[in-house]
Amino acid sequence: MKFVRFIMKNAALTSVPKHIDHFSKFSPSPLSMKQFLDFGSINACEKTSFNFLRQELPVRLSNIMKEINLLPDKLLTTPSVKMVQGWYVQSLMDILNFLDKNPDDHKVLGKFVDALVTIRNRHNDVVPTMAQGILEYKEYFSQDPVTNQNIQYFLDRFYLSRISIRMLINQHTLIFDGNTNPVHPNTIGSIDPHCQVSDVVEDAFHSAKMLCDQYYLRSPEMELQERNSEDKTQSISIVYVPSHLYHMLFELFKNAMRATIETHENSDELPPIKVLVSLGGEDMSIKVSDRGGGVPFRRTDNLFSYMYSTAPAPQMGDHSRPPLAGFGYGLPISRLYAKYFQGDLQLYSMEGYGTDAVVHLKALSTDSVERLPVYNKTALKNYKVSQEADDWCMPSREPIDLSNFKVAK
Repeated sequence: MKFVRFIMKNAALTSVPKHIDHFSKFSPSPLSMKQFLDFGSINACEKTSFNFLRQELPVRLSNIMKEINLLPDKLLTTPSVKMVQGWYVQSLMDILNFLDKNPDDHKVLGKFVDALVTIRNRHNDVVPTMAQGILEYKEYFSQDPVTNQNIQYFLDRFYLSRISIRMLINQHTLIFDGNTNPVHPNTIGSIDPHCQVSDVVEDAFHSAKMLCDQYYLRSPEMELQERNSEDKTQSISIVYVPSHLYHMLFELFKNAMRATIETHENSDELPPIKVLVSLGGEDMSIKVSDRGGGVPFRRTDNLFSYMYSTAPAPQMGDHSRPPLAGFGYGLPISRLYAKYFQGDLQLYSMEGYGTDAVVHLKALSTDSVERLPVYNKTALKNYKVSQEADDWCMPSREPIDLSNFKVAK
């Protein structure tokens, strides 16, 4: 019996490339926050969700799996990246098992939920494992700007795809597992229809403060203000995923606190971190301002690079550090969470003074539509970028000695 299962598993594995080629020909179907909300609250039908996901998940998985194969061979051969590839292949096979199943069979629907939970758990460590693969690549192979640019392009798309896949899985499993979240009874899956922004700000700040107190034995305070141009009498709330917003703010507070303390280490008092939450007709924005000394303008882009980190690299399984510390992934991943529903995260820094970090999100649930990578010819071109000569003069480090150009009299 074991031999038969072995044969069947190997036969399934050999057919995976064909399935990837097939499903990658389709573009993912982006959903708006309103569609997520309406489906979960009004038209919640497990069969409909099952039929959609068993087609949509293979499309999203296959699109990004095609791009994994475009990475440099030296990166693909690292143990960590090969492990991540194996997880994606297994998850695709798990979903494909349900393509010909009957949605009217309640046992099938139950097994589908179990399969989604297994997939979600399997992919829990995708971010640090892929990050470990990048570290392995940097340790053993020389780097060049073109390869780094390709890796940056891929990882942005790869992690954004992962966020979207987890969003679909979470919505289905949370809505159809038959349980209500006792902590957040009004959420629709992972979405809060009335997400109180200031509450999430407070939660993220206090979590970062606790971490800061643990490491530095002190922490700056926060000053929070709201500006609701739509209704000055109401606190600001939007339709959003609280965990996504928390992730972004927690990262910004960690950075602001670390910079503030290290800049003012000889001062008795720490300048507060100022937070402004503003709601307009189109955007809901959150500005986190610190007086942590800022960073040079030329280094701002590095803060969003996966190939750059200011902290020592951690080892896998090192749980003594905060999550992702040392990988340099905090800000890039936070920006992806903002971009996922058509927002953004931007930094404005003044060296010698401090930094303003601004999270921009859509105010309306109809405008908050998934931003999804699609594998096509345009994406392919981005992996074939070559190093071209710069068409601007590069300034020398030392000023030119003009005395050498004096004309003899």
